[in-house]
Amino acid sequence: MNTRMRRAAVAVAATAMAVSLAACGSAEEADSAKETGAKKGDDLKIGLLLPENQTARYEKFDKPLIEKKISELTNGKAELVYANAKQDATTQTQQIDTMITNKVDALIVDAVDSKAIAGGVKKAKDQGIPVVAFDRLAEGPIDAYTSFDNEEVGHVQGKALLEALGDKAKDGQIVMMNGAITDPNAALFKKGALAELDGKVNIGKSYDTKEWKPENANANMEAAISALGKDKIIGVYSANDGMAGGIITALKSGGFSKLPPVTGQDAELAGVQRIVAGEQFMSVYKPYAPEASAAAEMAVALARGEKLDSIAKEKTDSPTNKGIPSVLVPVVSLTKDNIKDTVVKDGVYTVAEICTPKYKAACDKLGLK
Repeated sequence: MNTRMRRAAVAVAATAMAVSLAACGSAEEADSAKETGAKKGDDLKIGLLLPENQTARYEKFDKPLIEKKISELTNGKAELVYANAKQDATTQTQQIDTMITNKVDALIVDAVDSKAIAGGVKKAKDQGIPVVAFDRLAEGPIDAYTSFDNEEVGHVQGKALLEALGDKAKDGQIVMMNGAITDPNAALFKKGALAELDGKVNIGKSYDTKEWKPENANANMEAAISALGKDKIIGVYSANDGMAGGIITALKSGGFSKLPPVTGQDAELAGVQRIVAGEQFMSVYKPYAPEASAAAEMAVALARGEKLDSIAKEKTDSPTNKGIPSVLVPVVSLTKDNIKDTVVKDGVYTVAEICTPKYKAACDKLGLK
């Protein structure tokens, strides 16, 4: 309660019966807030729009983590209104309209298409709804942004692939399986990876994978094997774990007796298990909790009309906005050597979840027990 409100409540209490003190105080506060547009308290409605449900992280980690943090910040009084666009930009635009109709106090958006979302973001802003861009840098008049250092993700992946190839980095060709062109993060991953790989490897084929879908990565990899020949492919840059799964399936059916190193990202359970089994070389572990926490903190602060100075210490430029208050979370290269110290230690997965009967022998070798 702010100082002026507290004084108003005390004034009312002085002329009221003691038994009704709390009720009068809260009524007075409500009236005062209406009359002066004072900051909102805990009774908030926060909208959350996530882009798809193919990648495990969104439903398993991001949504529950954001929901939990918003609840903590508002003493359990805020309501989270959630929708998933299932990789459809038009659906997501309609979902923004629904959030506006529902009069949310702030909106957290992970865009399916960073450009296509701009009109919806402007519409929300025109209705006085602040917008936090989550994980992907949406265009339009967003108020805040949280993600990982996405160019650094690419650097981490590129370095890991070079490490895996060692002195044989130029003995054949690598295939680059980048993400979807509708996702601005994909361009940053690619930029970071190429900064490490250019001049040090021969890139035989490079693909921008539609909708990040594993089946599209699988088809692209089959095409690369046909075009280059399996004896020429010595490594694969895969921008995420879902695509790595599709790539590895194509490599296996393509007759590779020994799988070349394949990168990944997101530390999905299936990806971690492939790393344990020696099928995938690495993933990028992105601690979801700090990113989700930052999104929740910024959304609640903006909904209350508060500044972000104490939360967002960095600034990011989008194609449409400059100096967006941002929180960028560091990433970690995940290999078989640090599974225990990362995803297990942070409680993302238990050893039992990773080391199912199929992977038990490989887990035992790594000391995962």
